[in-house]
Amino acid sequence: FLTGFNKWTCERKFAENFAARCFKISHDKNGERLTWLRIFGGELKAKTELNDEKINQLRDYNGDKFTTITTAKVGEIVAATGLSKTYPGQGFGMRDANNAWLKPVLTYKVNTEDVHACLKALRVLEDENPQLHVTWSEHLQEIRVQVMGKIQLEILQQLLQERFNLSVTFEQGSILYKETITKPVEGVGHFEPLRHYAEVHLLLEPGERNSGLVFENKCSLEVLTKNWQHQIMTALKSKEHLGVLIGSPITDMKITLLGGKGSIVHSVGGDFREATYRAVRQGLMELKKQNQVKLLEPWYNFRLEIGEDQVGRALNDIQKMHGKFNSPENKGTRTIITGSAPVNEMQDYAADVRNYTHGDGNLECVVQGYLPCHNAEEIIEQKSYDPVSDMENTPNSVFCSHGAGHTVTWDKVPETAHYPYTYPLG
Repeated sequence: FLTGFNKWTCERKFAENFAARCFKISHDKNGERLTWLRIFGGELKAKTELNDEKINQLRDYNGDKFTTITTAKVGEIVAATGLSKTYPGQGFGMRDANNAWLKPVLTYKVNTEDVHACLKALRVLEDENPQLHVTWSEHLQEIRVQVMGKIQLEILQQLLQERFNLSVTFEQGSILYKETITKPVEGVGHFEPLRHYAEVHLLLEPGERNSGLVFENKCSLEVLTKNWQHQIMTALKSKEHLGVLIGSPITDMKITLLGGKGSIVHSVGGDFREATYRAVRQGLMELKKQNQVKLLEPWYNFRLEIGEDQVGRALNDIQKMHGKFNSPENKGTRTIITGSAPVNEMQDYAADVRNYTHGDGNLECVVQGYLPCHNAEEIIEQKSYDPVSDMENTPNSVFCSHGAGHTVTWDKVPETAHYPYTYPLG
């Protein structure tokens, strides 16, 4: 006890240079956005800039009341106003906190009478809570939320009622699938309606498992100006790019800018964004043709504790769920089974455990990450997604001839492109 007491009561040593971390986003009663910061080094003054945004006020809160201060010193916690781009875990003068494990695995449709008011309210809650992901389909006029589980839904429903006076219900959730690739490819996007011009070449490569998306720029300034390159890299990072199997987000990939073409006369804002989006999708379609695109699903790591007389039932259930398990460990009359299984199969298994153990069993699940989907062909057939018909994420390009723009299908883009390929085709 004394050793632990000595360790955890040591006074923390802070850095001399300014360092701080955002640990929470909230809104005051007037709807003003608050960025909560803990100062780990130096000091922070009001009216200074953080990441190109100016702090308006620094507030020292006591409950719901606050006093405005001019300087926040090391070790203090302060709420800053005037910042719109901050997020929980963001570091200033230090690394971001690692929140990679907070990944949603279920998606639910939101039912409400006032769709647009609900979407606005959900955007506020999404800003405050990084575990909540909100998507809006303009085509379907439909809101979906991506969450960790049903308990988060109950909290979300209560928050919408109490803070925004909105009554919502959620339709049965489905698994949040993702897609990745198994082979490199060069994707090309061309956008050339009349008086517009942009062409982008991207290298899409498989990444490490659960690495997300990584972006790199290997384009020479002699090929594309700095401004055009910036537009392309911004476009890559600003959109959730969808795959071509079922229209799920892509992941575990590295996307590198190789080159492209612009026109001093005709290239305007948005042209390179359009070409970039098309380049990603065109590359994915090339790989789909080669059967080099893979569907991923989330998996749980689980720990199941049951009576020794229920082991046979449990192991049989895990095999039916396409799960994997280690050798059972016996502790007296109790048995512990650890392993992994697809979330889609195991998400409701806790209720089954309670039933067949009469409330004596215990199941703990933690999201392991995304692995190859165990029933990919079934899911792809069920979704019936047509990537070419998804006009918001088209793989086709627009070229100009005889004074008018015309569509060139994704498979014909390589032979029509203006900038030469730098990565071998096929």
